[in-house]
Amino acid sequence: MVQIEKILQEAKERDASDVHLICGLKPMLRIIRQLVEIKSADVLNEDDMNDIYDYFIRGNVDKDNIFNKTKKLDMSFEQDGLRLRVNVSYSNDVPTFTLRLVKNELPNYESLGIPDVVRSVINQPQGLILVTGKTNSGKTTTLNALVNEINEHSNKKILTLENPVEYRHTSKQSVIVQKEVGLGKDSLSYSDGVKNSLREDCDIVVIGEIRDKETMDAAIETAESGHLVIGTLHTKSCAETLDRMINFYDIRDQASIKYLLASLLKLVLSQRLIQGTGEGLVLVPEVMVVDNTVAGLIRKEKLANAEIEDAIQSNQDKGNVSLINSLATLFVEDRVTLDQAKAQIDEKNVEILNRTIMQMKIKKDKRF
Repeated sequence: MVQIEKILQEAKERDASDVHLICGLKPMLRIIRQLVEIKSADVLNEDDMNDIYDYFIRGNVDKDNIFNKTKKLDMSFEQDGLRLRVNVSYSNDVPTFTLRLVKNELPNYESLGIPDVVRSVINQPQGLILVTGKTNSGKTTTLNALVNEINEHSNKKILTLENPVEYRHTSKQSVIVQKEVGLGKDSLSYSDGVKNSLREDCDIVVIGEIRDKETMDAAIETAESGHLVIGTLHTKSCAETLDRMINFYDIRDQASIKYLLASLLKLVLSQRLIQGTGEGLVLVPEVMVVDNTVAGLIRKEKLANAEIEDAIQSNQDKGNVSLINSLATLFVEDRVTLDQAKAQIDEKNVEILNRTIMQMKIKKDKRF
């Protein structure tokens, strides 16, 4: 019989970020982006997978019904101080599991490498702030670090909408209400939760994921009504984030949405986690502050990603941080290799990266 507790304990001891339980394979751990099998474990069979399902569902009829109806299930799970985000799906009509280990202690803001300009913008009374990146780019950790930063220093009411709730916050200077989104949870959908927040006397609304037009509409309406809205999107750059938001809407509605975004959007933080020269992962941030220049580009009839990227690159004094500058800084600080940095950009930008590195080295040499 499969020993789940033993697998989870090994994952915790080896500081794995995820555990993959798939029929026909040994349990796999993701450790610093690499998949590593647990050699001492047996290959999982169909009976094992059903036992694992029973282990996590624990006879909960609602969860079982959701999985049988939708063929998928996201849930939080906690046992013996270990917290997990559990995703269950089907493969060849057999349950398969992806478990994300959630650290009990949130890293402090400074240790994450988030640019200082982000901290200043979260003190604004209203508007829209977005944290973006691909899966496993650390968006949830950053989002919760921002919530904790506000909680430590500001007197606000913060409502978070998450699926599932990962980090559990304790109210300090602020009052924090955390809601889980999904069937049978605190809120049926993100859009419902955001709309209801207008009646909950909130100062700040945190949206775990903006994935559709309805949630985007609700986020814009909430920001427009005088609240600060912080959310995430699965996009790989600041320019792509703008493109994604605008393309939620029909062409006939895009002009009006552009004008709203130009006035409401305050900042986009797009981030990546890449292998560094050391043992761990390194945060690579790209920050777009929506000043008059960027707002003007958003309002244009045709949004050009290249123009947005140029605006970020050429207006560093406004707090913008370009992807190339982030990579160059990490290379000069010996935190990534040149090959690791080049792998994150298009071939056409390699020369710009090399030139930026050279300029940074000259400045560094002058200081010494």
